[in-house]
Amino acid sequence: MKISLKEKIKEWFMSFLIWREHHIKEKNFVLILAFFVGILSGLAAIVLKFLIHFISQNLTASVNIESGNPLYILLPAVGVVITALYVRFIVRDNISHGVTRVLYAISQNKSRLKKHNIYTSVLASSVTIGFGGSVGAEGPIVFTGAAIGSNIGSTFRMSPRILMILVGCGAAAGIAGIFKAPIAGMLFTLEVLMLDLTTVTVMPLLIASITSATMAYVYTGYEFEFFFAQTENFYSSRIPYVIMLGLLCGFVSLYFTRAMNMMENFFGRFKNPLIKTLVGCSILSALVFLLPPLYGEGYGSIVGLLAGDTSSIVNGSIFYSDRNQVWFLALFIGLIILTKAFATSATNGAGGVGGTFAPSLYVGCMTGFLFAFAVNHLGFDMQLSTKNFALIGMAGVMSGVMHAPLMAIFLTAELTGGYDLFLPLLIVSTIAYGTIKFFEPYSIYTMRLAKRGELLTHHKDKAVLTLLKVNNLIETDFLPVYPKMTLKDMVDIISKSNRNLFPVLNERKELVGVVLLDDIRNIMFRPELYRRMRVSTFMSVPPGKIEIGQSMDAVMKQFDDTGAWNLPVVENGKYVGFVSKSKIFNSYRRVLRHYCED
Repeated sequence: MKISLKEKIKEWFMSFLIWREHHIKEKNFVLILAFFVGILSGLAAIVLKFLIHFISQNLTASVNIESGNPLYILLPAVGVVITALYVRFIVRDNISHGVTRVLYAISQNKSRLKKHNIYTSVLASSVTIGFGGSVGAEGPIVFTGAAIGSNIGSTFRMSPRILMILVGCGAAAGIAGIFKAPIAGMLFTLEVLMLDLTTVTVMPLLIASITSATMAYVYTGYEFEFFFAQTENFYSSRIPYVIMLGLLCGFVSLYFTRAMNMMENFFGRFKNPLIKTLVGCSILSALVFLLPPLYGEGYGSIVGLLAGDTSSIVNGSIFYSDRNQVWFLALFIGLIILTKAFATSATNGAGGVGGTFAPSLYVGCMTGFLFAFAVNHLGFDMQLSTKNFALIGMAGVMSGVMHAPLMAIFLTAELTGGYDLFLPLLIVSTIAYGTIKFFEPYSIYTMRLAKRGELLTHHKDKAVLTLLKVNNLIETDFLPVYPKMTLKDMVDIISKSNRNLFPVLNERKELVGVVLLDDIRNIMFRPELYRRMRVSTFMSVPPGKIEIGQSMDAVMKQFDDTGAWNLPVVENGKYVGFVSKSKIFNSYRRVLRHYCED
């Protein structure tokens, strides 16, 4: 019988896997895979940036910078509708909140992501952003890179621990490729995705990030993403103002995070997707028409402010004629800071696909500029560089929103080449992070998972408990008894069991009690009681119950509170089995050894 080409390829591939297992150590093979993950993620970042710029430039070529443009009402809504239809009828899967979904895959799905995630987020976000959706491309490219890493690892039959590293490599490579920022890419994986920095993870992350950034440099040139020429030196006398900006960025981060959550809950109340899209598009179009810098990623405005061009931010607005009025400009930028979170939420809520990474960068730039601009015009003797403070503000708000101060510092420096401002970047990022941490313990990406106990963190104990699942720890070899059974029937059941615990069930298989062997040892050898006593007379209430799907944190708390060694597991009241401390401890040790070894 003739073997098809597909079967031959599969046979060759399986032979390669066997050969690899015998000739290439796993830790060396991971480095090879990280290299290819970096190449593919870098290409994905290049394609995404090209599509966004191509669509945006062609759609806005006829925009009049000296007046309002009705196109700003139409285009964002059209882009969101196209994306929503694509996701609903072609993708048929939820691909929003890319970074959160990567975190969920790491903690709850053994780092496995679907194959379509390799390309669907790129296509959907390019349309959303290109048409003017007020979101960023970084969330989708992180999702795409992570999916590339996950699927390459799965193809080569790598273990869940290695898959986790490759997912991190893909995410790091995505950031490195889209921003030309390899150090920030690696730090993103460590701070936001919360992979541990060990001898096993550091080299793959570096290789993937550097490879992806190199791809970006080769294909798009060696210029910084945002051109910044420092023409004004930073002096130590400005440090008190930098500290004040750090506090301001922390509170702006808090406002941005809570506004995003509020709007997400608002859109979550809509059950009809058509109404949700209509409401979201209406909010987005109105905001973009009134405040054109909210169109798309808004990177043009950042470039303008970093170049010292303050009046161009009003281009394309109905307020263009007021561009030279000092306090109007301050009010205009203040409104952008306040409304960016609403525009971003409306884009995603209506059905668009994009991230909150770029919006936090954008808001930070506006915050830093507005702070320096206000100080300079309030009659203070100190004149601050609006360019420098715009750049410093980028790191501050990003640090607060993402709870990633190191990534924010290096990303800002790598994006702009502003390494001469490293000290104020450090100060602002640290203070902003400390400020928001006081009010919000989790970042905008992790708070949803943390509330459900599904977040993997650097805390080894919590991380291992997160990876454990109640469903995998249930023991079902406990023989059930029923309330109407006699003591004789109970003794017969005991003779067939190797357990000392027996669940008591009613006719609907609901757990109504338990019988402990120690509790009936004094009567089980008295034949005169065999017919007179029934299970209902000597059964006891279990000290607690575990629900299917409950987090391991909650399960361990129940064990601590009750002092029990075994606890019954129920689902909607129906008995399922028992979970024992010994089973948890054995599984805990196995997972700790598997995921946390260097």
